[in-house]
Amino acid sequence: MTLENSIRLMAGTLVLLSLALGYFMSPYWFLLTAFVGFNLVQSSFTKFCPAEMIFMRLFSNKK
Repeated sequence: MTLENSIRLMAGTLVLLSLALGYFMSPYWFLLTAFVGFNLVQSSFTKFCPAEMIFMRLFSNKK
């Protein structure tokens, strides 16, 4: 799986999870959905993605 696909999978999972939690638990979980959406929009303009940096650190092959 490529880095880009991993980020899309994480973003989609967080959106679906926060929608379910917002519906069943508390509407405050919808703020997570808004944060993920905002992060996707800003990363498309700035080319800066915190998730990309985290994934690169977690899964780098340097030993």
